[in-house]
Amino acid sequence: MDSPISRLISFFGTQDQTAKAMGVSQPTVAGWASGKHGVSELNALKAERITKGKIKASELCPRLEGLDAA
Repeated sequence: MDSPISRLISFFGTQDQTAKAMGVSQPTVAGWASGKHGVSELNALKAERITKGKIKASELCPRLEGLDAA
């Protein structure tokens, strides 16, 4: 099963395209992908909005588990 981060990157195509769509740097996306650091609540909510719910904020940021971001 693909991780939420890999599904997010696949949604946009590449880490660079993901970074541009999310308004972050490519190294930030690489850090998410490698597990070096997690996705912030703000970026997780942004990703859910941009992907129209295909990637849920709570999948990207477990701190949001149980909250209805949509």
